[in-house]
Amino acid sequence: MSEQEIKVPDLGGADEVEVIEILVSQGDSVEAEDPILTVESDKASVELPSPGAGKITKITVKVGDKVKEGDVVGMMETSADAGSDDGEKEEAKAEPEAKTEEKAEAPAEEKKPAPKKSGGSRKETVQVPALDGFDNVPIIEINVSEGDEIQVDDPLVTVESDKATMEIPSPFAGKVGKILVSEGDKISEGHDLIEMTVVEDGDSGDDEEAGEESASSEPAASDSKQESESRPQGKSEEPKAEPASATYEPPAPGAKVHAGPAVRKLAREMGADLTRVKGSGPKNRILKDDIQAYVKSQLQQTQQGSVVAGGGGSGIPGVKLPDFSQFGEIERESMSRMMFATANNMQRSWLNVPHVTQFEDADITDMEDFRKSQKAAGEKKGVKMTPLPFLLKACATALAELPQFNVSLDMDRKEVIRKKFIHIGIAVDTPNGLMVPVIKDVDKKGLWELAAESAELAQKARDKQLKPAEMQGACFTITSLGGIGGTAFTPIVNTPEVAILGVSKAAMKPVWDGKEFQPRLMCPLSLSYDHRAVNGADAARFTTLLAQLLGDIRSLLL
Repeated sequence: MSEQEIKVPDLGGADEVEVIEILVSQGDSVEAEDPILTVESDKASVELPSPGAGKITKITVKVGDKVKEGDVVGMMETSADAGSDDGEKEEAKAEPEAKTEEKAEAPAEEKKPAPKKSGGSRKETVQVPALDGFDNVPIIEINVSEGDEIQVDDPLVTVESDKATMEIPSPFAGKVGKILVSEGDKISEGHDLIEMTVVEDGDSGDDEEAGEESASSEPAASDSKQESESRPQGKSEEPKAEPASATYEPPAPGAKVHAGPAVRKLAREMGADLTRVKGSGPKNRILKDDIQAYVKSQLQQTQQGSVVAGGGGSGIPGVKLPDFSQFGEIERESMSRMMFATANNMQRSWLNVPHVTQFEDADITDMEDFRKSQKAAGEKKGVKMTPLPFLLKACATALAELPQFNVSLDMDRKEVIRKKFIHIGIAVDTPNGLMVPVIKDVDKKGLWELAAESAELAQKARDKQLKPAEMQGACFTITSLGGIGGTAFTPIVNTPEVAILGVSKAAMKPVWDGKEFQPRLMCPLSLSYDHRAVNGADAARFTTLLAQLLGDIRSLLL
């Protein structure tokens, strides 16, 4: 028998780590690779394995101690078979050399798969690409199985954001190996999806892959519970750059919180409710950065008077619901992600934007006559001409002439952001809720092109096939209830835009022409605007200009 030191192995780049759990006691017998204790860095919890088989004789650290690579954390007796054949004394002397050789050989063993690549195949871990600003989107369907042969751009998984369903394509052609996610998992840019064997000649990327494998060779001994540090390290600064609302999630009844002891301690010290913090670590594990980002966002919201989900904010109390079951039978159902996101956005906009609505009637008699006269031309083009393209074109002209409507306010920096482009959102009523696709560069497109594009985007919205990029970048929004009814309404500004146009159902009305009343088709317009950016006189000019443009569509050509 010989006594051997138990030392902290390579920590994959971490410096000092905290001991959060000791898994063995003096006198315990252990096998090689059995976990001795658990340490936690800022990014992950790692179990330190036993360097061999034997009996624990001493543990020299306690919970809460800080250790680093090479520190002795205990002693153990190992059997003679585990060492050299030259006796216990020689074995003790040779032990450091043996361990050095093991460390030297480890990278070589890890790099063994690399030569396979020259044979025409390599292993790749497919990660989630950029999701155009979306984060933590749930997987609703896995489209491949282990062993499947797939091509480039074949869909791997389907995810669902607040606004659309998207497929994540494969960047490679090859054979699916291990699937690393499950339905219901929430993923963000950089998360691992699948392992696959890619059939390709050449050694591109060998060095990088081997380096990554080598960096994780020591801690991988306890891979039954170890959490990868490579993914959180790449995202460690991301929570700080997220918008304030992105660090918040409404607490779900009975929801479990995934966080280590050090993170929980930090949360207690800072008064953070872990059920309201969104984790950015593996399997949504909450990291210290997430706690700090959450506390920072709450301070910003308090200082800016903004609203968090659930109804509170800036001294505004939430509404406590009574027990409705005492009045009769009820049924509860969960809000859809889209409904919940829309409710929060509307509440935030209403409470942060001082709304004013300007009303105007536009005489669209001649416009409608012209539109109906284009029916035959539309059938040839396969495009239906609706009033929307005329509204889009008129609004683009008005935004160009009155650029104070084409701005956003940066209240933090006390700046006005003036936009040199004209993108207009169109609110679409779908079975899944209200969606707002965006038509880009409206001022540069003709009526037929706008008619085709608006119809295509509206259908994609109804089919939940909109891409994130197709719902971003709007300067102004049009929402129309003309096909349903109503005489006027006050739409809510879609902040950070500063205005929105509501269109109600057109109706024939008697209009005085100076000599007699004439029957004219009048369309009610409702312009809601942010009074911080737009004054009442400019709002009146905007709606008057719209009425003039729609009243004589020839002016759209000028």
